[in-house]
Amino acid sequence: MSAEQQERLDAILRRSAFPVGSDVNEQRQQLRALLSAQPLPAEVTVTEAALGGVKTAEITVDGVESRHVVLYFHGGVYVMGDAFLAADLASQVGRRTNAKVISVDYRLAPEHPYPAAVDDAFAAYKALLDDGVDPSDIVFAGESAGGGLSVATLVNARDHGLPLPAAAYLMSPYADLTLAGTTMETRAGADPLLSRELLQPRVTDYVSGQDAALGLISPVFADLSGLPPLIIQAGTHEVLLDDALRLAQQAAIADVEVSLDITPGAPHVFQAYYPLLDEATPALDRAGQFLSAHLTGTTARSPQT
Repeated sequence: MSAEQQERLDAILRRSAFPVGSDVNEQRQQLRALLSAQPLPAEVTVTEAALGGVKTAEITVDGVESRHVVLYFHGGVYVMGDAFLAADLASQVGRRTNAKVISVDYRLAPEHPYPAAVDDAFAAYKALLDDGVDPSDIVFAGESAGGGLSVATLVNARDHGLPLPAAAYLMSPYADLTLAGTTMETRAGADPLLSRELLQPRVTDYVSGQDAALGLISPVFADLSGLPPLIIQAGTHEVLLDDALRLAQQAAIADVEVSLDITPGAPHVFQAYYPLLDEATPALDRAGQFLSAHLTGTTARSPQT
């Protein structure tokens, strides 16, 4: 990325950052305003649906008709965002894997603390299997909290004896709610969006008295053995960088196929800024190639973006 691109995006994100001490409702409104400002591409259609009693957004791209499904989990540190606001980034994954995207509108804390999000994600995946979709035709994808929830759902499904999807794509996964990652401090000045001070109140909202080190809350502490192939992407300008590094390490120790893809100078979930950042589209392309290689009978597309 050029220095100009980096400086421009950094300035935009710092203007959009949540003020320390702001409450959940303020943060939800601010995130909605930010994500709603960019209209969806004309070829993307979003339809409200449900899986296993959980509301979902079905996201399709004109010209993409396939039996393959991306089960997508949005970000928002488990307290904000929704399946519909994630449609733009989710559609970028779908078009690259020649797949329909089903974005899960899991319940949010503090109204619905852990394990509500984990239960909803599991219910949606189980319903997809019950509907007759072959697990080899499914991949997971998620950003930030959705990346952590993707891994938690894989672990939960494995522990319940369900067949697992073909692969998973994790963008800047929020995988340690104990906030013990070293980059929580070392990248604090570089990260334009997140900080320990912003995250800690939201951790309290979500864990609601439970141990934040539980594997289904913080997958860096989970047994990852038997999981499908993972591609983990992050930028070096984010406090959650160490979450991605440790998650990849734990996966490798558990003999899971894992591709760790770190982009220098990039912020949290930098893929979402593909109109502004040169590195975002190639990162999405690499993820699409990885997922497509593990889906049966498909090849990666090179989309017009």
